[in-house]
Amino acid sequence: MSEAVVTVEHLQTTFHTRIGPVRAVDDVSYAIGRGETLGIVGESGCGKSVTAFSLMRLIEPPGEITGGRVWLGGEDILALPEERMAQMRGGRIAIIFQEPMTAFNPVLTIGYQMDEQIMRHLGVEKAESRERAIEMLSLVGIPSPHERYASYPHQLSGGMRQRAMIAMALSCEPEFLIADEPTTALDVTIQGQILELIQSLQEKLDMAVQFITHDLGVISEISDRVLVMYGGRTCETAPTAELMTTPRHPYSAALLKSIPRLGQRIERLPTIEGTVPSLYELPPGCPFQNRCPNATRRCEEMPPLTEIATGHSVACFHPVDP
Repeated sequence: MSEAVVTVEHLQTTFHTRIGPVRAVDDVSYAIGRGETLGIVGESGCGKSVTAFSLMRLIEPPGEITGGRVWLGGEDILALPEERMAQMRGGRIAIIFQEPMTAFNPVLTIGYQMDEQIMRHLGVEKAESRERAIEMLSLVGIPSPHERYASYPHQLSGGMRQRAMIAMALSCEPEFLIADEPTTALDVTIQGQILELIQSLQEKLDMAVQFITHDLGVISEISDRVLVMYGGRTCETAPTAELMTTPRHPYSAALLKSIPRLGQRIERLPTIEGTVPSLYELPPGCPFQNRCPNATRRCEEMPPLTEIATGHSVACFHPVDP
C-alpha cells in the first residue's frame, strides 16, 4: 500500500439507550493509501454506515464517538474543533450518501447547494463557482448540465440525483472519499455506469476511497482490499483477490458461498443459519459464534484480529482451512 491518506485506529462508536450503551462500532482499525479503494462489506446492521458517519463526525445523540483516532494529513479529525471539522467536511473529506433524495435539500436547487460548498471550500466568487459546478455536472455525465444546475432534486431521476451527489462530493477534489452504498437503489445498468465513474474520477484525482456495500460482486470489481464487518467488529481484512478465493473467517466464507454464479445450477443457494443478532443481544466473545459451524467454548472469548499472511488478518480461533 502507498503512504496512508487516512488511518483509523481503534474506532468505537456507542449509542446510549434506555437499556444501556450499545457499541455499533467496536475497535475497528484500518488505513487507506492514495489511489486505493478499501471495500467494507457485511450484512445490514453490522456497523458499515455508522463507521462512515463517525469518520465524517456526523454521529448525533444518542450516538457518540467514544474511542479511537482518525488521522487525515497529520490531523486527528476526531479531536478537531467543530469549526475546523466543518472546513474538512466537503473539502478534504467527502461522502456520497446512500440516498441522495434525503441528502439534498429539497427546496434548494442543485446548483445553489453545489455553489455553497464550492465557495466555502475553494474561496471563489459566485461566477467561478457556477462554472465549476456546471463543469462537474458535465464530468459525471449529466446531459444539459446548465439546465440541471437550475433544477430541484425532485426534478431529476434517481440515477441523475446520484450523479449530482457524486459531482457535489468531488467538486472540491477531496483527498478521501467515502461512498456509502451509492448504487443500492439503482438498476444494474446505471449501477455499472456509477462504478465506472467513481473509478475514473479516483484515477484522475488520486483519491483514497472507502466503498461501503453489502454486495460482494460490486466489491470484487472496485476494491483493492476488503474489510468484512459483523456485529460492529472486523472479522477479516485481506487483498480483494485473496479474500474472494481463500476467505479464512467462517462468516466471510459463508457470505461468498451465498453468491449466485453464472453457469452454476443448484436447487437452492447456501444460507447462513440463524439471523443477525441485535447489538443489544450480542453473545460474549465472538459476535458470530451463535451462527458459526466451527464455534467452541473458546469462542466465548473475543478473538484478536491476527495477521495470518501478509496483508491478511482474521479474528477467529478456528479459521477456515485455505
